[in-house]
Amino acid sequence: MDTIDYKLLSLSKSKFRSSFHLNQKMKDYVKKNGMEKIKKDALFFITQRISPKEPKNDGKQTPMKQVHPVFIAQHACACCCRGCLNKWHSIPKGKELTSEEINYIVTIIIKWINKEMEK
Repeated sequence: MDTIDYKLLSLSKSKFRSSFHLNQKMKDYVKKNGMEKIKKDALFFITQRISPKEPKNDGKQTPMKQVHPVFIAQHACACCCRGCLNKWHSIPKGKELTSEEINYIVTIIIKWINKEMEK
């Protein structure tokens, strides 16, 4: 089991994290737009909203309502704010994310979305 699969397994055991799922409208959005578009969106959202040293509105910058599949995945994967990234992924607050950290976050989000699409 690779690191991301192991982390997703750990997250699935959290009552809060496991409560997030893509609804049919979001699954249709993914099917219509394709995973490349979803991956680009994830990269954009992480780079703009999470990556800065001190993100604007940290802890509140990721919508919880059914707005975009990536936002729901961020909450399910504990990649929604710097506090959750620190707690669940040991990515410290107070520094800009590296390209490796951004890639890891996007990868776990996409893997979670792919698993949701199979349901």
